[in-house]
Amino acid sequence: MKRFAFSIGLLLAGCSVPQAHPAITATPPETLGLGNAQAPLVAADWWRGLGDAQLDRIVGDALAGNPSLDIALARLRQAESVLATRRADDGPSVTLDAQEQYNRLSGRYIIPPPYGGTLQWLGQAQANLNWTIDLFGRQAAAIEAARASTRAAALDVTAARLALAGSVAQTYVELARAERQAAIARQTITTRTRSLGLVQARIRHQLASQIDASSAQTLLAQAQVALARSEAQAALSRNALAALTGHGLDYAATIAPTKLAFDAALPIPATIPADLLSRRPDIAAALARIDAAEKGQEVARKAFLPNINLAALAGFQAVGLGNLFTADAGALAAGPAIHLPIFDSGRLRAGLAGATAALDLATADYNNRIVGAVREAADAVTRSRSIATERARQAEVTRGLSETRRLNAIRVSSGLQSQLGLIDPDIRQLESDQADANLAADAVQARIALAVALGGGFSSSSQGITQ
Repeated sequence: MKRFAFSIGLLLAGCSVPQAHPAITATPPETLGLGNAQAPLVAADWWRGLGDAQLDRIVGDALAGNPSLDIALARLRQAESVLATRRADDGPSVTLDAQEQYNRLSGRYIIPPPYGGTLQWLGQAQANLNWTIDLFGRQAAAIEAARASTRAAALDVTAARLALAGSVAQTYVELARAERQAAIARQTITTRTRSLGLVQARIRHQLASQIDASSAQTLLAQAQVALARSEAQAALSRNALAALTGHGLDYAATIAPTKLAFDAALPIPATIPADLLSRRPDIAAALARIDAAEKGQEVARKAFLPNINLAALAGFQAVGLGNLFTADAGALAAGPAIHLPIFDSGRLRAGLAGATAALDLATADYNNRIVGAVREAADAVTRSRSIATERARQAEVTRGLSETRRLNAIRVSSGLQSQLGLIDPDIRQLESDQADANLAADAVQARIALAVALGGGFSSSSQGITQ
């Protein structure tokens, strides 16, 4: 054993483990202009705040059956299997081998007569023990790398669920938008059909001309076009929801009219919160991948050090079937084994360079994600505020157009103005009503985007994740 220890010392003295320094460093969060204030936490089931039980059902169906989420879950299972393999590599392994072969034994070889030169059964049965002694922590680093990759895969599932819920909610708002646009168009059609009937009655009494009838028909046709467009958009939105849930088009038929509370409140922070990066599962996953890459680099560095194994076997070896399990046929062997790379044409250095590049890639991906996260949150906050201002101004426009239409209608009924004069105000009124509905839907879309940008209820502290 002293000789073995001396040999290890000589090997270690000759080992040269190269250094590898990453070219990219992680961006410090404090340089990204995050605010000092804490924003309200987003509920994990934030979509319920929109007040539509049907939306809750569709989100649940999507989270249960969307193919993209199945992909993320499969990757998690794959990462878990790799972790289990790395853990198994760190422990002892025991195998059992047995065989029996009918051979002609050479009469001029190591087995003398009476067996040499005859046909005999040669058999052996043995149990083998192999255990890698992780003297330098290479196997432990591999386990930690697999553990970090598994954590990243689990966080990817959380991020996929958040993105999927956001997509369902956004698409559902598009359906609600189309329904409101269709309702406006139907109401306009009803009003303009009535106006056309009045014009036709006035023509019969010679109180109006065919020009007035043509004007009324033009206005009616415009509203009918708006209705057809809105109904088509509603159908497309239902089909999109069916796809998001992982169902066929028959699922679209189960979607009833929406009941969204367009003005339902979702938190809008005064500034982008300082803890934004701890709220985002995609950021936490990127951090976990940096951890995995760092451990992978450590594994690559420790590949330059000796690999020490303990091996042992116990069993039976014999010539002839009847002799295999006799006392004299017993065999035992045990001892250490050392593997040290001396010359490999640069293979280990290439592996270390690749592991360092993988670390740079993981760090660059993290930097890109945190910049994107800050921008997404900033855009959502800005858009929410901008839409609120637009809605206030648009409400004034709609009120003004309604009053103009009312006064014009009085002038037409009293004979002071032709029906032709109502075309432009009526067209503008329909467009203004549609703009009102669009802005209301846009406001919901912005709040949904903000909920997703703020992590949608995720918290790294509740997941036991450190930054």
